[in-house]
Amino acid sequence: MSQREVESNHNITFDCKYHVVFCPKYRRKVLQPPIDLRLKELFRAKADELQAEIVEMEIMPDHVHLLIQCDPQFGIHRIVKHLKGYTSRILRQEFKQLTSRLPSLWTNSYFVATVGSVSLDIVKKYIEDQKEK
Repeated sequence: MSQREVESNHNITFDCKYHVVFCPKYRRKVLQPPIDLRLKELFRAKADELQAEIVEMEIMPDHVHLLIQCDPQFGIHRIVKHLKGYTSRILRQEFKQLTSRLPSLWTNSYFVATVGSVSLDIVKKYIEDQKEK
């Protein structure tokens, strides 16, 4: 396997990245300027606080794409839960239009997929070849 960048806490060395997508309630197109810019600021601030990294992000009017790297002990579910809760609370305070037609800013659901720096086939082959070393 080639050299890869990894993170480490006290007892785990890891390289865990996740593609996360979620939408405003009813898929409303409410993530328009200036809300979208403020949302990016809030995502970065909360991720820093949670010791996670937003590697990449894009805010569309009716959904969000995030590429998040985080400690597997903390977990992607907790990261997403914190990001959604925090941004919903702050944005609804700062932009009153988000409270008039939406009971909450975000849907309860989200999509998540792992993103690897090496392919599944390479990892499988690496594991298969361990006995031969």
